[in-house]
Amino acid sequence: MIKQDILEKQVKNSYLAIGSNLGDKISNIELAKNLLYQNDIIIEDYSNYYQTPSWPNRNFPDFLNVVIKIKTHLPLIDLFKIIKEIEKYIGRKKAKKNHPRVCDIDIIDFKGLNLKLYTDGQKIETPHPRMHSRNFVIFPLLELNKSWIHPKTKANINNIINKFKNVDFCDIRIVKI
Repeated sequence: MIKQDILEKQVKNSYLAIGSNLGDKISNIELAKNLLYQNDIIIEDYSNYYQTPSWPNRNFPDFLNVVIKIKTHLPLIDLFKIIKEIEKYIGRKKAKKNHPRVCDIDIIDFKGLNLKLYTDGQKIETPHPRMHSRNFVIFPLLELNKSWIHPKTKANINNIINKFKNVDFCDIRIVKI
């Protein structure tokens, strides 16, 4: 029998979504990936780049998005703080919700856990509360893990995709770099 403390120290996969719709979008995302790596966050795999219109205002520049599969020994709060530091370092500034940004990093799934925490006046929720409705998260995630199960709803990824509307399939395209 394995001791409980050994089980707790095992590293499980987590998924982050990185997006950009200002400046050199590819460089912004690659810099974010590099900075994650420099903070002892192991990037195990990453999806293709996906381009989508900005939402809800399609007049803003299109987004470029990628989902990465990571392993980390960091607690959720520490991972969140590092992500916020990376966004700021790359040039993210405070702006209205859904406005253009140089870098946006979201914790999509943290080790398959269903958590809600608060730190420094900010709420951290995993899985990400709106991830299941975002084609730019679900399609790249499917690419990385075809058997992924939503930690909260227990829906498999194919069932989530089946609930998308036709526009969700039309408004997304893979960008070859």
